[in-house]
Amino acid sequence: MRAGHQGTGPGAITPDGCAVELYSRLSVGEEPDIIAGAVPTGAHILELGSGVGRMTHPLLERGYTVTAVDESPDMLERVSGARTICSPIEMLDLGERFDAVLLASFLVHAGDEEVRRALLRTCVRHLADGGCVVIQREGEDYHTNVPRERIDPSGFTLRIASSEPGGDGTNSVRAEYEFPDATWTQTFRARPLTQEEFEEALGEVGLRVDDYLTEGRTWVRAVAAERA
Repeated sequence: MRAGHQGTGPGAITPDGCAVELYSRLSVGEEPDIIAGAVPTGAHILELGSGVGRMTHPLLERGYTVTAVDESPDMLERVSGARTICSPIEMLDLGERFDAVLLASFLVHAGDEEVRRALLRTCVRHLADGGCVVIQREGEDYHTNVPRERIDPSGFTLRIASSEPGGDGTNSVRAEYEFPDATWTQTFRARPLTQEEFEEALGEVGLRVDDYLTEGRTWVRAVAAERA
């Protein structure tokens, strides 16, 4: 288990506290449409942190080729139709380049700044000339509008129960998922980033924001920064 991360509930739990069975139950929202609006049709996407394929499968249906990467073999067992690679993202080096790299699930907010830099360097290392990196970041009130909950149309309740200072600029976040027949929790470390801090983090590895794709600026298309 990664430091500061924990998960409870039925079934296998990954090193960052995610429950495989839980993620197999979650439906996909508008994310594939957002990604499709940022990445040309038919592109080869390197999906970092694919999990069980919640976004992988809709992207395949839209005609993309996807290489799905996750550090959990239990997660990857649920992925079908895509090439799968079991590896920690920060250590990945395939010796290949892709039209687009996807870094979703707020991974850019990794509590450890060196891990965050390594994640972003992996994106750059695998990005083809003219390609883009699509990143999901936290909303501005993610850590302040707490506790909060929503009831999913499929019938479960998602609750962000707490976000407490964890030291060194990080917060310890506890999420709860309540289904009629089971409950899961996940506790994880996250580092809040203002828009300026986020853009600085991209600049550290040679990326820049090309476009904010959603009104709340939670989805971003980044490209290689121009060299002087």
